[in-house]
Amino acid sequence: MDFVLTKIDKQLDHHRSLDQHLNELNRKVMELNGVREDTDSRINAELQPRKKLKREVQLWLENVERINGEVQNLNERIGESSTLRRGFHADDVLRRTREVEELIQQGKFQEGLVVDNPQWIGQVLSTRRLSGEGTKARMEEIWKCLMDDEVEKIGVWGMGGVGKTSIMKLINNQLLQEREKFDIVIWITASKISIAKLQKDIASQIKVTFCGDECETRKAGMLFETLSRKSRFVVILDDIWEPVSLEKVGIPEPSTGIKLVLTTRSLEVCQKMGCRAIKVEPLVTEEAWNLFSEKVGRDILNVTGVKPIAKKIAKRCGGLPLGVITVASSMKGIDNLFEWRNALKELTEHKERINGLEDVFQQLQFSYDRLNDLKLQHCFLSCALYPADRSIEERELVQLWIAEGLVEEMDSRQAEFDRGHTIMNKLLRNCLLEVFRGSGNKRLIKMHDLVRDMALHITSAEPRFLVKAGMGLREPPNVQEWSEDLKKVSLMRNWKLEVLYPSEMSPPKCPILTTLLLPGCGIKSIPEGFFNHMDGLKILKLSLNPIKSLPNSISNLKNLTALLLAYCDHLEYVPSLSKLRVLKELDLRGTKIKEVPYGMENLSSLKHLKLEDFLKNVNEIPSGLLSRLSCLQDLNVGRTLISGKEVSELKKLETFEGSFYDFDNLNMYLQAVHGREDLSQFIILVGKRKWKTEIYTSKRIELWDCDIYPNQIMLPRHIEELHVTNCAYYGREEYPIFSRFVLSSLGTFSSLKYLVIWQINNMKKLFSPNSMPPNLKELKVSECRQLEEIIASDEIGREERGRVTREFCLTELKRVDLKVLPKLKSICSVDAVVVCESLEWFAVNLCPKLKRMPLKLPQVLSSSPPKLCIYVDKKKWWESVTWDDPDTKYLLRPFLSFAVNRRMRPRMPRVSMEPCISEPCELELVEMLQL
Repeated sequence: MDFVLTKIDKQLDHHRSLDQHLNELNRKVMELNGVREDTDSRINAELQPRKKLKREVQLWLENVERINGEVQNLNERIGESSTLRRGFHADDVLRRTREVEELIQQGKFQEGLVVDNPQWIGQVLSTRRLSGEGTKARMEEIWKCLMDDEVEKIGVWGMGGVGKTSIMKLINNQLLQEREKFDIVIWITASKISIAKLQKDIASQIKVTFCGDECETRKAGMLFETLSRKSRFVVILDDIWEPVSLEKVGIPEPSTGIKLVLTTRSLEVCQKMGCRAIKVEPLVTEEAWNLFSEKVGRDILNVTGVKPIAKKIAKRCGGLPLGVITVASSMKGIDNLFEWRNALKELTEHKERINGLEDVFQQLQFSYDRLNDLKLQHCFLSCALYPADRSIEERELVQLWIAEGLVEEMDSRQAEFDRGHTIMNKLLRNCLLEVFRGSGNKRLIKMHDLVRDMALHITSAEPRFLVKAGMGLREPPNVQEWSEDLKKVSLMRNWKLEVLYPSEMSPPKCPILTTLLLPGCGIKSIPEGFFNHMDGLKILKLSLNPIKSLPNSISNLKNLTALLLAYCDHLEYVPSLSKLRVLKELDLRGTKIKEVPYGMENLSSLKHLKLEDFLKNVNEIPSGLLSRLSCLQDLNVGRTLISGKEVSELKKLETFEGSFYDFDNLNMYLQAVHGREDLSQFIILVGKRKWKTEIYTSKRIELWDCDIYPNQIMLPRHIEELHVTNCAYYGREEYPIFSRFVLSSLGTFSSLKYLVIWQINNMKKLFSPNSMPPNLKELKVSECRQLEEIIASDEIGREERGRVTREFCLTELKRVDLKVLPKLKSICSVDAVVVCESLEWFAVNLCPKLKRMPLKLPQVLSSSPPKLCIYVDKKKWWESVTWDDPDTKYLLRPFLSFAVNRRMRPRMPRVSMEPCISEPCELELVEMLQL
């Protein structure tokens, strides 16, 4: 009985304290949910494309949901319990309270919430804002279908220029944010391309590598196997012209989690591929007018009398966004009422009907007609010679225009390019071409497919073009297609064409043909008389063909201005060039010709000569040949050794890449051109290069296998890059090697940005105190086994300065690499310091005697992520330090406070990440045993 009474008393005590504990639990749960809300906000900020939640974060969120449910159930049970039985829940309340407290502590996630997602594949695409409620409604409909597991294939169809691709680009970008639904989004621009090209494009995105000899069936199997392992992905095929066999390509049939979206101009394609068809309609009148107003500028519309005319013009665009944007852009900035009235009249008078796309073509051709410059129009039409949906390097296009004579001849190549780029910008501003950035920040040009169709429609009449570029031809064009009124022909990038023209047929008669572009066609031979009736031919481009010899009929092309044969790697024979007296450009790079073509000395008009790699089969250029080509502006002879005197006689030379026998020839050239305008580009090699190295600038000198004596070596005054490789230095020890170099005119090496020194014997010192290039960006010194100092000590200066520290200011220096320098002791003397406050990279590898590096570092070490990386013997010291690594020989002082990478060394104690440097300071290398 006493036991029962004691038990009851205990439960009554629990009952009396339960409310207090329960209130504490509910307060803690509210605090936990506040942490969860903050975590949700952080997730929205951190969970970007190519990222995923850490597993520990996912588990924490699941535990928060679980504990919320458990606490709610506990509250309900307690509320339903009698006074006597309520006390039995006290232990549960205390246990839940401890668990909630643990979750609050776990939810801080100081190391972040996300990690890189290796499974994420996709590319954000550039987009424009959609116009029109109908267009936005179609986008919402497409999105709804993508989220619906019952819809597996979607076909977005409508006429050209209506905005299908624009909608899908926005969808693509939105899908990349839908992390829970899909983790792979593959975008392929598929218009008029082969199964092989589709396979190649998909493979590049999902990291499948083809060896090159697989058949289409095996490639399809490789793609199918890889994609089948992915459970959630979308394939977008943009601009499909005919049904595509997913099986032949290697795309698994869509199912739950797998979606196919295509855009096309044909409802039939949607139906044959089993898609749910969604049609994109043109803008209604009001929407088209709003878009037109936005593009033309409302300030122009405020000009008296313009607005009514502008509304009629906008209406003529038929509601197609492409037409509206193109026409409005062509009228942007026009505030003259007469021009607006004339524009409406011109637009109205177009009466041709073109394959049901007459409205679109009329709008596009309207912008073309408004160029009001015949040469400008011909420049635009030349863009259509390239394959559809392919980007073109801007420089390549301008070169074609110059060769065709569409850019007027000027006194320098640079001036002609400037004029060509100006033409390009006019075409871009009129929305006839598109521009985007490629690798190396190069401008790439592309024609919208409808714009190209419009251009080809124009060239089906006058001027007459024959264009079958990039169409996968296996048979040559019909003989009848080589008509007498042809002006330009392009069959480029038909890799398996092989035969250009039937050899048994009479040669084509194309007397006014000016341009023939045949690169990358697999052509093995050309009939001997093929060029007999092409007297007007100016440009012949046969690059990248396995042809072995050219027909002799080329010798009679007296109007030929460009003969381009680059990388015809089987070519052994070129007929006489002696009659081609107006030839301005000759490109023989990468051919197998064993001697300079006969008659080259007669090419008195030649401006551009490229012989790189061609001359690996030729011992030398005949003496006196180059000096006879007095009009040369651009010369590239690669590694073939030539005379400095001959090059110096080319007074119009602007760019030069070639090799001199020795320093005497380099000095001879520089002395001869002293006082002349500098070359805009040069890559000059002295000695024999053994391999190609990375090129950073367009003004570069390389010294290979040369003996460097105490006499001075002259270099161009605006040199930006110097490589000295595998040379021997015979100067006195106290003379730093760089003091041997002088400029061709008075001055310092203020233009030098990149300096690479590799394998120089007998060199103990690199720079003298007075020879440091002040604007150096990168310094790489490797395998100089006698080098002791980077900047030599200045004994005389030290006496004059007393104890004052000397500063060498290298304000542009960003990168330093020091490798395999076994005797290197210091960067500079003990009373000097190198100020390099722009430094981003400093690497020291296999320099065992280097103990001190007096550098003033940038004030960026407290930034996140850090802007300065320091490596010593392959260890990266800024981001992490492994304190007990036996391979670590050095520590960097004052870098003594770092974060240890816990994933690599989970048992290591954490070290503070507090920045230890806030001002420029000296960097000192200390052996670990001394710490």
